[in-house]
Amino acid sequence: MFTRKIGIDLGTANTVVFVPGKGFIINEPTIVALRRPDNSVLAVGAEAKEMIGRTPEEIAAYRPLKDGVIADYYITKALLTYFISKAVGRLNFFKPDVIISVPAGVTQTERRAVINAAKEAGARNAFIVREPVLAALGAGIPINARSGHMIVNMGGGTSEVAVIALGNIVSWTSLRVAGNKFDQAITDYVKKKYSIAIGEQTAEQVKIEIGSALPTKERMEYQFRGRNLITGLPKDMVVNSNEMSEALNSYLMEIAGSVQNVFNVTPPELVADIMEKGIILSGGSAQLHYLPEFFERFLGVSTYVADDPLFCVAKGTGLILDHLDKYKQTLLNKR
Repeated sequence: MFTRKIGIDLGTANTVVFVPGKGFIINEPTIVALRRPDNSVLAVGAEAKEMIGRTPEEIAAYRPLKDGVIADYYITKALLTYFISKAVGRLNFFKPDVIISVPAGVTQTERRAVINAAKEAGARNAFIVREPVLAALGAGIPINARSGHMIVNMGGGTSEVAVIALGNIVSWTSLRVAGNKFDQAITDYVKKKYSIAIGEQTAEQVKIEIGSALPTKERMEYQFRGRNLITGLPKDMVVNSNEMSEALNSYLMEIAGSVQNVFNVTPPELVADIMEKGIILSGGSAQLHYLPEFFERFLGVSTYVADDPLFCVAKGTGLILDHLDKYKQTLLNKR
């Protein structure tokens, strides 16, 4: 069966590819490893991530997207070429139509860069849809309803808050605080408190295992190995979830503050709808322990994590691909 439609959740940290009839066929890190000095592509995705922190001088691992938008066109094109060719297979002679997610605050120049990169990577047509809309679709929110719904999509590079009604975004904000900043906060906390240096992948694993938005009586613990900054020698270390909530608190307060700001510019009727239905959380960073309870405590609004939050945006691309002709005339052409 020929693959003629592909949905790509092009995230700062991870890329998820959806193909109608097959489901989620790719979920890999948004990373490209290049060999210097000729900048030839050595590895992409999971294989490239394994090289982070382990590469010799002539090999460099890059994240081509920064805060959800293209930071390096050449590397992004190589990344899209890899994912599109992997999705369609070597023997597929038809160029596919591709839907790609972009942040809500994307500029016209950034939109064109994504579309051009996708076409040069092997797409016949490339359509751009804003992430909060896709996340809402994937979370099962009826975006065309007259009542308002709030989605907080927390990815790797950005956290986007949007109120959606009648098929479009009414009010929104985009904050460059999300999973990557959480990882850095954990790295800085361990370094400052224990004089232990840890790598990016270790910090991410600590976040996944025991990252918590609130301190709790029953603390989770995680053991890892880092480098003692005083002796320079390896050292085993144990941290707990309450320490992680302390490390992440300032960033979580920023995100909660941005949600409050969106409420401040949202029509009262839609605010009433959200108070009744609650806030929906999506994105990989929404999997942080006790995150709904944190938002409820700060905002006083019921908060829920969507089913499979990591895949909400990719699910949304799938729903649009199933009705591509319909959305071509509406959502896909909205600027």
